[in-house]
Amino acid sequence: MRVIAINGSPHKNGNTYESLAVVTKELEKQGIETEIVHIGNKVIRGCTGCNYCQKNEQNNCVFNEDTVNETALKMAEADGIILGSPVYYSGIAGTMKSFLDRVFYSKSQYFRYKVCTAVAAVRRSGGVDTFHQLNNYFNLGEMIIVPSHYWSVIHGRRPGEVLQDEEGVQTLREAGKSMAWLMKSLDHAKDTVEKPEKEERKWTHFIR
Repeated sequence: MRVIAINGSPHKNGNTYESLAVVTKELEKQGIETEIVHIGNKVIRGCTGCNYCQKNEQNNCVFNEDTVNETALKMAEADGIILGSPVYYSGIAGTMKSFLDRVFYSKSQYFRYKVCTAVAAVRRSGGVDTFHQLNNYFNLGEMIIVPSHYWSVIHGRRPGEVLQDEEGVQTLREAGKSMAWLMKSLDHAKDTVEKPEKEERKWTHFIR
């Protein structure tokens, strides 16, 4: 089994990376392969809603000059996904937001029932807002969000300071343990329990 973790921070080895590493170490203890992909320092334009990705065979985004299609394929092939972002103005960092909009619009049909968790690294405030925003992608992707005993928000300013947040570190460790258990449980059941049949999506609006 394999998990892809996305580092949405501009800083490759900052607090977001350290937070993701806490979770991935727990997964690796359980024999699950992990990879942390750093996208926060890339130049990634936002989704334009052109629907090209809905019309081509591989559901690739029309913009092929950046890392989005390559990383989205890794996520589609993985058994689990972790999203990590710093907090910018009480929300997801801009590059990470552009990345997630395009990945989930083009590839979310491949993420259904994958196991997932999110991490928000913050100095002081806005962590829960960012954590919830990351989970919005999981919910709309019909993914399975793992539990922990608190929100997966960890506090620190300078690189490495998050590791001094003992409660935050423990929360992330618990999320990693839960993720490993759930992935193994689903793998054990895959040959005996069928997934729910996917209904055709109905689209409505309220303009008369």
